[in-house]
Amino acid sequence: MIGALLLAAGAPAMVVVCDEDVRREEPPPHGNIGMSTAYRISDAAPAPRAMEFRKRVLHRGAAIGLHPIDHDEVYYVLSGEGEVTSDGVTRKLKPGTAAYLYRKAVVGIRQTGSEPLALIVSYPNNQH
Repeated sequence: MIGALLLAAGAPAMVVVCDEDVRREEPPPHGNIGMSTAYRISDAAPAPRAMEFRKRVLHRGAAIGLHPIDHDEVYYVLSGEGEVTSDGVTRKLKPGTAAYLYRKAVVGIRQTGSEPLALIVSYPNNQH
């Protein structure tokens, strides 16, 4: 019944994405500090889409460098340990913690500890 209602409303079909189908080994954005495994999950959804949803694993010593953001953004830690910085304030993160970062802040995150830092990164897509 719900599926029929959504179809009637003109919503696109859902997209189901497997990690391995969107996995890439690459330096992290904003400085190319170390190496990471990127899972660009929302890229598998056709445009227009309203949000970005990604998983990134920062290998030992890797970091997403400091950069300004023009939207709110969330980093949610799945495993490992790290430190997130927003406008000069740095806080530790561990599995099960999230950092809600605000538009116009200068933010970044780095892996600390003995295992890679796996996190979900989500933010609105300003291009839709």
